[in-house]
Amino acid sequence: ILGLMQLFLGNSCRFIAKPCAISLGIQDSGPHRAQPNAILEKVFTSITKSPDGKRLEGLSKQLDWDVRKIQRWFRHRRNQDKPTTLTKFCESMWRFTFYLSIFFYGIRFLWTAPWFWDTRQCWYNYPFQPLTSRLYYYYILELAFYWSLMFSQFTDIKRKDFLIMFVHHLATIGLITFSYMNNMVRVGTLVLCLHDASDFLLEAAKLANYAKYQRVCDAFFMLFGVVFIVTRLGIYPFWILNTTLFESWELIGPYPSWWLFNGLLVTLQVLHIIWSYLIIRTASKALVQGKVSKDDRSDVESSSEEEDVTSNSTKGVFSTSSNGSNRLNGHVAGGQWTGE
Repeated sequence: ILGLMQLFLGNSCRFIAKPCAISLGIQDSGPHRAQPNAILEKVFTSITKSPDGKRLEGLSKQLDWDVRKIQRWFRHRRNQDKPTTLTKFCESMWRFTFYLSIFFYGIRFLWTAPWFWDTRQCWYNYPFQPLTSRLYYYYILELAFYWSLMFSQFTDIKRKDFLIMFVHHLATIGLITFSYMNNMVRVGTLVLCLHDASDFLLEAAKLANYAKYQRVCDAFFMLFGVVFIVTRLGIYPFWILNTTLFESWELIGPYPSWWLFNGLLVTLQVLHIIWSYLIIRTASKALVQGKVSKDDRSDVESSSEEEDVTSNSTKGVFSTSSNGSNRLNGHVAGGQWTGE
C-alpha cells in the first residue's frame, strides 16, 4: 500500500497538481543561483556550508572579495539546491487531498459507529471486537501515509523542528501499530479522525500562500488555528484521554499495555501544547503588529539585498524571498506554519 501511495503521489503531482500550479502562475524556477567559483565551491562541498568569521576573512583575502559578498554567495549556494515553489505546491496539494479525503472517510464511517457517540463502547467486550473491512483499510491507509512522511523527512530539507516532527511521526506510527495489534481500533479511529480535522486546513493555507492569495491564506490559517486548538487542547484531552485513562481503567482494569498506550497518547498531547503555543504566538504578532518576523524553519534564506530592502519596511504577514515569491517550504513566516 505504501508503494501504491508513492505511485499515486507521483502521478497526481505530474497530471493534476503541476497543471493547477502553472494555471495559478506558479513558475518552476528556483532561488537565485550563486555565480560559479571553484574555490568557494570546494569549501562548500568539502569543508562547510556556513563558514565562520575567521574562514570568511581568509577567503576574502584569497579572492579579494568583500566578506559580505562571500556571505551572500554561500547563502545563494545553500538556497539553490532547495525545492522550488512549484515542487512545494505539488507536495502540499498531495497532502491536502489525502487529509481531506481520509477525514471525510473517517467522519462518514464513524457517524454510524456507536463508539463515536459513546466512548465507553470502545471498551465493551474488549478485546473480542470484530475488525471490519472498513476499519482495516482506514487503519492501513493512515499507517502507510505516516510511514511515507517518516521516510520523506530524511530526504527533505532538514528543518529546526526535525526532532519534534520525528517524535510526532514515531509516536503516531507506534500508536497506530500498537492499537491495531491490541485490537484497540475503536478508540484508534477516534484519535485518527480528530487529528485529520485540522491538517487539511493547514495544507489549504499553504496552497493559497504559494499562489499568492494572501487574504485566502490568512483566513485558512486562522481557521486552522481555531480548529487545531479546539480539537487538540479541548476535545482530545477531555474526550480521548478521558476514555483511555479513566473509562478503560473502570471497564477493563489496568491491562498490561495500559501505561505504554497512554504514554504515547500523552506524548502527543505535549506536542499539541507546543504547537498551539506557536500558533497563538504567531497569530498574536500578526494581529498586534500587522506583521511577523521570518520563520526560523524556512528552507530558503533571505539574501543580503533583501535584508537591506526589508530592514526598514513592512512586508505584511508573510516575508518575501529575493526573487519575489513567497518561499517558505510549507511554513508561514514567524512560525505561522507549525510542525504539523
